[in-house]
Amino acid sequence: MTEPVRDADRVFHNLDGSGDGGLAGARRRGDWDDTRALILRGRDAIQGTVRESGLRGRGGAGFSTGLKWSFMPKEPAPERPHYLIVNADESEPGTCKDREILRHEPHKLIEGTLLAGVGIGAHTAYIYVRGEFEAERRCLEAALTDCYADGLLGPDACGSGYDFEVHVHRGAGAYICGEETGLIESLEGKKGFPRLKPPFPASAGLWGCPTTVNNVETIAVVPTILRRGAPWFGGIGRAQNTGTKLFCVSGHVERPGTVEAAMGIPLRELIEQHAGGVRGGWDNLLAVIPGGSSTKVLPAAACEDLRMDFDGLREAGSALGTAGVIVMDRSTDIVAAIARLSHFYWHESCGQCTPCREGTGWVSRIMDRFVAGAAAPSDLDTLEAICGQIEGHTICALGDAAAWPVQGLLAHFRDELERRVAGGRRPLAA
Repeated sequence: MTEPVRDADRVFHNLDGSGDGGLAGARRRGDWDDTRALILRGRDAIQGTVRESGLRGRGGAGFSTGLKWSFMPKEPAPERPHYLIVNADESEPGTCKDREILRHEPHKLIEGTLLAGVGIGAHTAYIYVRGEFEAERRCLEAALTDCYADGLLGPDACGSGYDFEVHVHRGAGAYICGEETGLIESLEGKKGFPRLKPPFPASAGLWGCPTTVNNVETIAVVPTILRRGAPWFGGIGRAQNTGTKLFCVSGHVERPGTVEAAMGIPLRELIEQHAGGVRGGWDNLLAVIPGGSSTKVLPAAACEDLRMDFDGLREAGSALGTAGVIVMDRSTDIVAAIARLSHFYWHESCGQCTPCREGTGWVSRIMDRFVAGAAAPSDLDTLEAICGQIEGHTICALGDAAAWPVQGLLAHFRDELERRVAGGRRPLAA
C-alpha cells in the first residue's frame, strides 16, 4: 500500500463542491495568495519550476509540461503574439475530472491560466469548454467576472504590470476537438479537422501564431507547484510520474466519483480505499479500462498489482490517459461494452483520414456481429487487421483511440470472441 496523500499535500480541496466555489472561498483555500509575487518571478523561473517538478500533461499524452512550454519562441514578435489555450473539451467517456474543477474550483484554473500565460510569454488565453458543460461554463464565467472586478485579470493583472486577458469559448460537443489542433481549427471558426504536424502549435498555432494547448487539470496545479516548490511536487508519486492526480472511478464500484491520489497508487487500493470496492467484492472483478475509454482494457488478473501512472500502465500494455477508470464486474458483457465504444469512435470520427473514416465503421459493424453471435470465423482476423491498419495511420490519435479498446479485447478476451463465432450468446451471470 502506498502512503496516502496528506490533506496538506492535496492541490484540490473543494472537488465535491461542499465549500464556497466563489472568490472568497477560493482565497480561504489559498488561491490568489500573493499571485503578484509569482508573476514577478518571470517567465524563465516559472517555466523552470514547472519543468523541475516533473509535471506531465494530465490530458492523456503525459508529455512534460515545462518542456512543452520551452518550445515557444523566446522573444514574442509584435505581429505574432503568443497564445495559451486551455483544453476544457472533456469528451472522453469515463472521464469527469475537469468538469469538477470548472464547477467547484474555477479560481484555481483561472489563476493557473494567468501564471501559465506568463510562463510562455502570452498575454491572451482562451478556455475552450465542451458544449454540453453549460452549468460549468456559467461557473467559470462568473469566476472570471469576479477576477476582472477585483483586478486579478486585465490590464496590470494583480498589480504586477503584466496585462492578461482570458476568454471563454464554447465548443459544439465534438470529441475530435479534444485534439489540440482540431481544437485550434474550431476556435478559428472552422471544422474541427486536426492538422498535419509539423508545424507544431508552438510554431504556428492559433491564427498562425505560437500557441500552447494544455489540459484543465495541468494548468490548475501550476499555482500550487509555484507556491510550494518543485521538490514538494516531485516528492509525491514515483520517479518520472510525480505529483498527485485526479482519478475518475466509475462503473461497478460502490462509490463512483473523482478523487485525488498520488501518482502510482495501486489500482486495487484506488478502488477499495477511495471508491468503496468492486460491487460484490474484488473477486467479482472482470476487467478495468484504466485511463478513459480509448485505453486498452485489462483483465482482472492484470489489475492485482497495477500501478496507476504513465509507466506502470504502459508496462501493463495499456495507458493512463485521462485516468478515467471504468470498472466492470462479472455481470458485464465485455464484448457488448467494447462494441458500444467502437460505435462511439465511429460516430465521432471527423472523416478526414481514410483509415479512420472507413475503418471505424467497419470495426463497429463487425463488433455488432460478435454481440449478436453472428460473426464469421474470418471476422477475428479481419478485426485484428483493420485495427492494425487504423492504428498509427491517421493525422490525430482518434484512430488509435478507436483501435486500442478492440485490441485490448482481442488480447485478453479472445476466447469470448471465439465463442461468439460458434454462434454462442453470452451466458447469464451465475
